[in-house]
Amino acid sequence: MPDKPKKSNKSKKCIKCDKSVYCSDLCSEHFKDYFEKKIKRTIKKFDLFSKKDRVGVAVSGGKDSTTALYVLKKLGYNIEAVTVDAVIGNYTKKNLENLRKVCKKYDVKLNEINFREEFGSSLCFIKSVAQEKGLTYSSCMICGVLRRYLLNKYAKKWKFDCLVTGHNLDDEAQAFIMNVFRNDLILAKRQGPVSGSGKANSTKVFVKRVKPLYLCTEEEIIKYSKFMKFPVNYEPCPCREGAYRKEYADMLDAFEKKFPPTKYNIVQFFLRTVHQMKEKDIDKEADKDIEIGKCEKCGEPCAKKICKRCEILGALKGEIKTKK
Repeated sequence: MPDKPKKSNKSKKCIKCDKSVYCSDLCSEHFKDYFEKKIKRTIKKFDLFSKKDRVGVAVSGGKDSTTALYVLKKLGYNIEAVTVDAVIGNYTKKNLENLRKVCKKYDVKLNEINFREEFGSSLCFIKSVAQEKGLTYSSCMICGVLRRYLLNKYAKKWKFDCLVTGHNLDDEAQAFIMNVFRNDLILAKRQGPVSGSGKANSTKVFVKRVKPLYLCTEEEIIKYSKFMKFPVNYEPCPCREGAYRKEYADMLDAFEKKFPPTKYNIVQFFLRTVHQMKEKDIDKEADKDIEIGKCEKCGEPCAKKICKRCEILGALKGEIKTKK
């Protein structure tokens, strides 16, 4: 016997009123209220920050960070926006224009950091020269290393108590499954609503990174962003490379479609197991492997003598020998 056709959201009724479902079994207005309260509960549940804290929000111009910025401002938190422009042609140019509009509209200070001003080159140029010098890092790898370095550096300079990132439930489910497949408990323990190991955060070399969208799904964020008509770019970065993470994303999307709520269950399993191990410090042997030192060149925190940022920029200047 064939399966009954699924009802579209337009034919479903909101669980709180007679209006059509917009998202999460709720009409647009009830969904908006539910979504904002979910973020508020997440902040309180995981003690991410308080109204007294100076909160930096790392924004890219995408749906996730723009949504986080708006909701935190609406909830009354003391926030400033921080963006890092990797100078990727019209893509980052348009994102920056959108961010300026959003910050102006909602009266949020926007702090801008630029790859060219910091490193003398755009991301694409850095990658091309690095490859010539023997570094086979992808654009995403280089961008991530340099971006995290800048965010941590300036978050400390501007004395933020924490730095908000736009990671959502889908991101966290993907990351955890990737670590399971790689049998990487140490990296898995650095996940969670508050990023990094307890040892790293306690040394004050890293500004605490927090994820108020941790329990929000990708679909919910897209729906909220479109309902609020935020000026954001929904297209992926043109420099995005490799299919490794995308393989996991596609796999989980397929499972989610067939066996909902797969992603939610993965994140809840993480919170009840690995996350609790981190909080209670059960696996002390794993923590021994996490040594936080300082880069011999720039003084920023890193696990080795030379941080990845200095390795990349050093290769560009010919200061560090690389394998060819």
